[in-house]
Amino acid sequence: MTIATRRFGRTNWSLSEIGFGAWAIGGSWGNVDEADARASLHAALDAGMTFIDTADVYGDGRSERIIRDVLRERGGERPIVATKAGRRLSPHVADGYTKANLEAFIDRSLANLGVEVLDLVQLHCPPPEVYHRPEVFDALDSLVAAGKIRYYGVSVEKVEEALKAISFPNVTSVQIIYNMFRLRPAELFFPEALRRDVGVIVRVPLASGMLTGKMSAGSQFAADDHRNFNRHGEAFDVGETFSGVPFDVALEAVEELRALVPGNASMAQFALRWILMEEAVSVVIPGARTREQAAANAASSELAPLPAATMERVRDIYRRRIAPHVHHRW
Repeated sequence: MTIATRRFGRTNWSLSEIGFGAWAIGGSWGNVDEADARASLHAALDAGMTFIDTADVYGDGRSERIIRDVLRERGGERPIVATKAGRRLSPHVADGYTKANLEAFIDRSLANLGVEVLDLVQLHCPPPEVYHRPEVFDALDSLVAAGKIRYYGVSVEKVEEALKAISFPNVTSVQIIYNMFRLRPAELFFPEALRRDVGVIVRVPLASGMLTGKMSAGSQFAADDHRNFNRHGEAFDVGETFSGVPFDVALEAVEELRALVPGNASMAQFALRWILMEEAVSVVIPGARTREQAAANAASSELAPLPAATMERVRDIYRRRIAPHVHHRW
């Protein structure tokens, strides 16, 4: 299997266009056995993935530590590992984004990942006010100068936050939700990211599994799965769960999308290939809880480009069914 590579913004990195999203192996997706978590990460790396995305709060560091152990076990050339900082704050408020707090979070991630320098640290969907505080980005610059991080970026909820963030010259990357249920980033943000040579990491590419086509009205989720406890934004931004689309609306849209899936692909692979049609995307990071899921995600890179007519059909379904629920919000 060969995963195509893409340039990652202003860094000198050439990364696999499909990466490994490590939220699910940390927590908030129901029980994931550690052996399965390790097996899925091994499978992703065996398939050629060279980018892993995690965060310090995924399983309270469990995700970072699993990554550390797997990479130590494998040896050889390391993939790029991106983590995030900020959500350990309680309360999670803009005033908490101080140099001291950020450095403490980064020191913890350095220990969890077992490295001397972090490849990429992303502010983890901070309060909107943070994007208007130059001192936060000055603090990150100082941590680069101190040799604790190589590059920094932001993970955002809204297009407007992404556009504000990249006005700071050293913001190297933006992580944002983009999928067949979230088209707005392509209108404003992606052209500007290309112009400024900013790396774009696409998260929630399968709309929390909805775009696998495997869910139904009777689908049940564990108590500790965010698709159960955050269905209406009770714990964090509702846009992180099914991309903010009401469950019944999403199911109806999936049935219409199903007819567009190529005969040689699963619906999940079709959804990933659809994202990769966008030039501004540097890497897309689906999660995987099993070896089979990781291998199938990687194989989506080998699918042929989608016809223009298919792309337009997806946009039409979005405009009719999905946009009224999400387009104005994120």
